[in-house]
Amino acid sequence: MSFSSTNRPPAAGARAAKSAGPARRLPGGRERRPALAALAVILILLGAAGSALIALRSGDRQYFVAVKEDLPPGHQFSDKDMARGDLAGATRPLVLWSERDQLRGQYTTSWIYAGQFVTRDNFVPDPTPKGGALVGVSLESGRAPAEPIREGDIVRLVRVPANQDSGPASVIAPAAEVTAVNGSSLTDGKTGANTTVNVTVLVPTDQSTAVAAAAATKTLVLVKLSPATKPEISSNPGAR
Repeated sequence: MSFSSTNRPPAAGARAAKSAGPARRLPGGRERRPALAALAVILILLGAAGSALIALRSGDRQYFVAVKEDLPPGHQFSDKDMARGDLAGATRPLVLWSERDQLRGQYTTSWIYAGQFVTRDNFVPDPTPKGGALVGVSLESGRAPAEPIREGDIVRLVRVPANQDSGPASVIAPAAEVTAVNGSSLTDGKTGANTTVNVTVLVPTDQSTAVAAAAATKTLVLVKLSPATKPEISSNPGAR
């Protein structure tokens, strides 16, 4: 007699099912709140540090002397030329606004441009260099260009005799530097009246007598030269 078993072997290739592990899930709202709070605290601290740094730097700012307009060499510095500006950082060579009185009345040694902060090297007490002389001349309309004469211009001074019997015209200062100007050489268009221009020029000492004499006898004519022309003697120490 034979008996059949009810326990059959598993089919070939059959695999046992793996038990699934615990399922992953996103953090809930309550779990994210501490991280967000920490980030907010960090941002607040960074902002506070930045504000403190700005405040500290603002406290270090000081006022210094600057200029309102372009100033040529040999210009006498006055209150109307001064402007106040503030800066922070390495500003040691600059002149403090509180020390501006020390610059009043001094003369520029080179071009200073509008908005530029100044140093003491930009000025000298005396604009007259060694071997030079400042001569004031008064010129009527027709003896100077209609174009305005300005400080820093380079001019040629010519003696033109009052009559032909006095000899030909002659150059008495080939390249002189204008250090100051007052007035205008233009003719008034409404009245036709001639006006005069008072000019101070810097010339070598040996030319000063002839220039002064021609100016006194009203035989002096001023010719404006190119700005690139080098003066015979300059109020700029760097060009002497």
